[in-house]
Amino acid sequence: MPRPTLLDHPTRHLFFTGKGGVGKTSLSTACAIALADGGKQVLLVSTDAASNLDEMLGITLANTPVPVPGVPGLSVLNIDPDNAAQSYRARVLAQMDPASTDAERSQVQEQLSGACTTEIAAFDEFANLLSGDAAGFDHVVFDTAPTGHTLRLLSLPKAWTGFLEGNDRGASCLGPHSGLKMQEARFAQALQTLSDAAQTTVVLVTRPDGGAIAEAARTSLELQDLGLHNQRLAINGVFHASVADDAVATAFEALGTRALAAMPPHLQALPQDQIPLRAFDTVGLPALRALLQAPDSMLPATASAHTPPLDEARTLAALTDALAAPGHGLIMVMGKGGVGKTTVAAAIAAGLVQRGHTVHLSTTDPADHLQVTVDGSLPGLKVDRIDPKAETDKYIAKVMAAKSTGLDAEGIALLREDLQSPCTEEVAVFHAFSRIVSEARSAFVVLDTAPTGHSLLLMDATGAYHRQMLREYGDANPGRLVTPLMRLQDPEHTKIVLVTLPEVTPVSQAAALQDDLRRAKIEPYAWVINKSMAAAGTRDPLLAARLAGEQTQMDRIASGLSRNTYLVPWLAERPVGISALSSLTTLSKQ
Repeated sequence: MPRPTLLDHPTRHLFFTGKGGVGKTSLSTACAIALADGGKQVLLVSTDAASNLDEMLGITLANTPVPVPGVPGLSVLNIDPDNAAQSYRARVLAQMDPASTDAERSQVQEQLSGACTTEIAAFDEFANLLSGDAAGFDHVVFDTAPTGHTLRLLSLPKAWTGFLEGNDRGASCLGPHSGLKMQEARFAQALQTLSDAAQTTVVLVTRPDGGAIAEAARTSLELQDLGLHNQRLAINGVFHASVADDAVATAFEALGTRALAAMPPHLQALPQDQIPLRAFDTVGLPALRALLQAPDSMLPATASAHTPPLDEARTLAALTDALAAPGHGLIMVMGKGGVGKTTVAAAIAAGLVQRGHTVHLSTTDPADHLQVTVDGSLPGLKVDRIDPKAETDKYIAKVMAAKSTGLDAEGIALLREDLQSPCTEEVAVFHAFSRIVSEARSAFVVLDTAPTGHSLLLMDATGAYHRQMLREYGDANPGRLVTPLMRLQDPEHTKIVLVTLPEVTPVSQAAALQDDLRRAKIEPYAWVINKSMAAAGTRDPLLAARLAGEQTQMDRIASGLSRNTYLVPWLAERPVGISALSSLTTLSKQ
C-alpha cells in the first residue's frame, strides 16, 4: 500500500471531516504529530464535544493550547462548548449599555441560556482560530465532530451574516443584535479562509464501507456548495487478507473491495490516500506514529480458529424481547458516531413489529441514514425523521399565527425577522423531539439519535426547558407538571440503549456519555456491543490480533460499565432492508 501523500505539501489549515467512527481523530492526530516531528509548530484543535483526544494522547484537554509531552512543537486545544458559551455570555453582557437595568440584563442572560448559544459560541472560538488567534503556529489541524454537526457548524457564517445584515434592532437567543455586529467580520473572514485553497485543505475521511463512502460523497458536494473545493480523500482501515482459505478474512476484504469499487466518480477524482487496517488501537504516541508508517510487521504467527458460542440471552433478539414487555415506551439509541446506532435502532423497531406492536421509528441525526438502512416498508412500522427545515417552517408559522394578532405592520415585520434567526431551528427541533417523547406514553417510539456531541446539545435544550417550566409553573402545579426531561428520567417511560464497538475509544466515549446521562438523572437501560468478531473465528494474523483487544474491551464493560450487555456479531454483509434487519431480532427461543 503506497505511503500517504497528504502531508507532502500541506496547507496551513488541515480540516478533517467525515462520518462518525471512520477514524478522523486518529488520522488528524497522526498527521499533527508527523508535522511536529518534522520541525513545525502545530496546533491540533478538536471541535467535537465528545472528543477523545485526551485518552489518545494521555493529557488533560483545555480550551487553551496544551503542549503534548513527547512531541516538541505540538499543542492541543479542545473547543469545549460549555466554556465557550460561558465566555460568550460574558462578552455579550459586557457590551450592553452601562445604563441597562437589572431586569434587562437578566432578560439577556435568559436569552443566552439555550443550546443555540452553546453552538454559536463554539463556532466563535473556531472562527477566532481561523482569523488570527493561531498566528504562532505553522499548521492548524482541525479534528471535527461527525459530519451532520460539522456541516451545521460550517453553515453558520452565512446564516448569521445574512440574519445580522442591516439588523440592529431587537434581541435573539444570542443577545442584542447590535452587540452581535462584532461577529460579522470574523465570520466572513473564517469562511474566506476555509474557502481559500492556498490556506485550507479539507480531508474527507472514510472507511471502505458503503455507508461511510456515501456520506463522504454527500459531504463533498455540500462542502463545495459552501465554497470549500480544495478536498482530498483518506480511506482508513483498508484490509487485505493474508490467509487465503480464511472465510472471515476473505469476506472482510471483499466487503471493502466492493465498497471502494462502487465509489461515486466525484470522490474517485479526488487525490486519495489509503491507510491500512491496524492490529492495534490508536492510543498513545507509538501507535499514533505507526499509523502512517509501513504496515504491521510484528503480528502473531498463528491464531486460534475456535469460535466461542453466542449466548442466546445476550443477543439483540433477547434485548428486543425485554424492551417489548411493557407494551409501549420510548427507546432512545445513543452513542458515538459510526458505532451502528441506526442499524441497531432499525433492527429493534423491526423486532418490535415482529412481536405484534406498532412502532414509530424516527431520527434526530441531521445526516439521516435511517431511510437508507430500512430500505423498504413493513406493516405496523412508521419511519420518518425530525427534519430541521420542515420543523422550522411549522414553528415559524405557529408563532406568527399566535403572536401577530394586534401587531402593526412594523411589529409583524420585526417578529418575522427575529424568527429568521438560525436559533429558531434549534427551538423547532426541540419541540419536535418533545412531541415524540410524549407520543411514547401509549405506543412504541424508537429514536435513532445523532452522534454524541449533537445529542448532548439536544439534551441541554431539554434540561433548559425543564428548568424554565419549573420556574414559571412549578409552584402552581406541584406534582402535576411533567416535562420531557422528566419523561426521559422515568425508566418506565424511557429506555436508553448505548451502542458501542469493542474498541477502546468507542467504549470510553460510551462510558463518558453514560456519565453525562447519569448527571441528568437518566440511567441507561442496556449496552449493545456491535460488530463483534469474537464469535466469528479467524486465522488471519491481523484480525486475530484485533480480537485480543476486543476481548479486553468486553471484559472492561462487564467489570463495571454495564451489567445489562448484548452482543451483535460482525456480519459479512451490512444489514440493510427489512429482511436483514428483522433477522437480527428474530424471536428468541425463550
